[in-house]
Amino acid sequence: MVVRGAAAGARKDTAMSMARDEGVLEAAVSALRHDWTLDEVRQLFALPFMDLILAAQRVHRLHHVPNAVQMSTLLSIKTGGCPEDCAYCPQSVHYQTGLGREALMEVAAVRECAARARAAGATRFCMGAAYRSPKARDLEVIVEMIREVRALGLESCATLGMLSPEQALQLKDAGLDYYNHNLDSSAEFYGEIVKSRTYQQRLDTLAAVRAAGLKVCCGGIIGMGESPADRAQLLRTLANLPEHPESVPINRLVKVPGTPLADAPEVDAFDFVRTCAVARLLMPRAHVRLSAGRSSMSDELQALCFLAGANSIFYGDKLLTTGNPDVARDRALFERLGLTPLKP
Repeated sequence: MVVRGAAAGARKDTAMSMARDEGVLEAAVSALRHDWTLDEVRQLFALPFMDLILAAQRVHRLHHVPNAVQMSTLLSIKTGGCPEDCAYCPQSVHYQTGLGREALMEVAAVRECAARARAAGATRFCMGAAYRSPKARDLEVIVEMIREVRALGLESCATLGMLSPEQALQLKDAGLDYYNHNLDSSAEFYGEIVKSRTYQQRLDTLAAVRAAGLKVCCGGIIGMGESPADRAQLLRTLANLPEHPESVPINRLVKVPGTPLADAPEVDAFDFVRTCAVARLLMPRAHVRLSAGRSSMSDELQALCFLAGANSIFYGDKLLTTGNPDVARDRALFERLGLTPLKP
């Protein structure tokens, strides 16, 4: 009788737990939302792994082409010498990482790189420059780069640090499609990794980009020592923006010797996959991108991320100044998984 009573109690607890989980999932898949509470997002993270992945894949298929991955290539058009103190970044002048400083590239050289990226299968070309904020004379050159990239039939994206509303409009007028400006982490944890600019300044740049009519690429970095609550708060902040970012990069920390985070503990692989899955549930129409750190991910981990709703990658052998899986490895993985590049 005691055993049967205990079993009945366990079944009742399990049924209540399943009902609660189903309620959370129903809220996630029922409508596009911008009013998530932190508790709701943390409940999504706490779901049984299989249930979370299944829900994320369901939502993914409602809004995206199954088994198709958007391909971007990222080029560092101005490397090193950044005055910011982001604790993860090898381009900061505050850290001795052995990275040299390089001036802004010539427009013709950028066009050549973009043409090679297109030939290799990329549909979006992203240009990154190590600025706190771009100077007017440099922005005029970057405007020409954007026009050359667009002339090749590629989507264009840029990440140049903080922008004023006037600079955002200048980039829009040049034909820029996307602007990347990551929040990195939660507002609460942000001060642990960046002290040279505020979280609000990042949000102000995102607002300027939106007001100019540009599409937003905005995500964060996992593995910097943040708590699970910080990851939930980061995704909640992104999901509660007036418009969801069109692209959400989920970066896995690349631990560069010489930076303060060189010895950061490894992030659990399943926690990384969970982050991709919750991003998919909260921002169902966004492209969730596997960004930095892919070179250290196994094929199996990447496959789990794709199953969890990730459907964009950076494609090529370099990501700004750090390594990235080469084209041959990505093509082989796509063939094994039955994935195809997404057409623009």
